[in-house]
Amino acid sequence: MASKGLLVVFSGPSGAGKDTILRRLLEKNQNIRLSVSATTRTPRSGEINGVDYHFISKEQFHTMLEQGEMLESAEYCGNCYGTPSEPIRNWLSEGYDVILEIEVQGGAQIKQKCPDCASIFMLPPSLEALENRLRARGTEVDEVIQNRLAVARKEILEAGNYDYLIINDTVDNTVNEIDQIICAEKHRIHRHSDLIERMLNNA
Repeated sequence: MASKGLLVVFSGPSGAGKDTILRRLLEKNQNIRLSVSATTRTPRSGEINGVDYHFISKEQFHTMLEQGEMLESAEYCGNCYGTPSEPIRNWLSEGYDVILEIEVQGGAQIKQKCPDCASIFMLPPSLEALENRLRARGTEVDEVIQNRLAVARKEILEAGNYDYLIINDTVDNTVNEIDQIICAEKHRIHRHSDLIERMLNNA
């Protein structure tokens, strides 16, 4: 098994159930760490600063960008999102697999900067199911929901740029599929070229 951790880009439309899936995945696989993004949006009910997101001002966000402290950044529905780079570098060097839950715009930046990452795009069973999930939150007015659905359609068009596509039909199935993808990726031959070289040199 590779000594360095695997970086995983994980994207999908808002309301597809990403948070639920990732919580279960973290419970199942103790070697996974979830990157905590920074955002300028207002916390939703029950969200905890430093756990769900690092909630910061736009001024703080732009300062981090200028100082090169973000691995990627994106704007989504009028809010800024970004991934602090230092924790990710530390986790990967310690052998942990790190999942970045980010929008497609940020995902494209990560894939360009870190071509060795694996990328997974998660879809809801249907757009109707997606709309129902968004409305069930009860946190946004109809105009915002329609905007999110419009954004979701554009995001789905980018799914072809990802390595893997999964449908979130049931939580258990989806969690198992992601876990299997991570396991398979970590055993790809190019990730073990140093091991093969050491074995041949010691023969």
